[in-house]
Amino acid sequence: MNKWILLGLLFCPTALLAQPASRIIALSPHAVEMLYAIGAGESIVATTDHADYPEEAQFIERVGGYYGIQIEKVVVLNPDLIVVWGSGNKQEDIDRLKSLGFPLFNSDPNSLEAVADELQQLGALTGHELKAKQVAFDYLTSLQQVRQANASKAPIKVFYQLWSTPLMTVAQGSWIQQIIDVCHGDNVFNDAENAYPQVSLEAVLLKQPMVILQSQDEGNIKGIDWSTWQEIPAVKQQHIYQLDADLLHRAAPRAILGVEALCQALDKAR
Repeated sequence: MNKWILLGLLFCPTALLAQPASRIIALSPHAVEMLYAIGAGESIVATTDHADYPEEAQFIERVGGYYGIQIEKVVVLNPDLIVVWGSGNKQEDIDRLKSLGFPLFNSDPNSLEAVADELQQLGALTGHELKAKQVAFDYLTSLQQVRQANASKAPIKVFYQLWSTPLMTVAQGSWIQQIIDVCHGDNVFNDAENAYPQVSLEAVLLKQPMVILQSQDEGNIKGIDWSTWQEIPAVKQQHIYQLDADLLHRAAPRAILGVEALCQALDKAR
């Protein structure tokens, strides 16, 4: 087991590893997507539930999920790098892996642009620097193009239904808010006290959104019958759209497709 540890949001150069990582455990779906995108997917020996893209990822061994990480399985697999998820994995699991001496890298992009940074960092750690640099460049180029294409469009009031029961949305500081900003949308709950607030149907009515966006999850869609709220412009004008949550919620190169889909939904209502 390599003695060097990569912790927090700090990035330590590949020189701290004995050699580029070839046995990787990726503890989030977005990290798996990033590693495949830069050509390091075949080095992943284990991951967590819901890591399902690309298709090959569905056959990787699972060592945990939202309920926690099976540390004993990690020990048996003896990875030379574990890509943890600071805001998604349990802190006690991360601390335990650290105490066991495994090399850790925290993949937890907090901005759309940060995805490109982490792609290159993972490229350096895995020996796929050139591929990672190209993927990062293409990603940033596409993001800039979408920003420019939407910068002059008229703002439109939007409500993002993160979940139906309880009814939850997004606000300033959330990942989805950054995407709404790119598309020049006006999130009606942008100024809420926390990034993922719980709201009432009555509050949505008072905000009068012109667009309602939902994930394609069946439970989220069926959780609320918006047709009974015809006083809401988005309902009356039938501007309720379902989007792929994997594209919108995962901090990976495919996030560009989620940005484009959200922008297109807002354009339909403009």
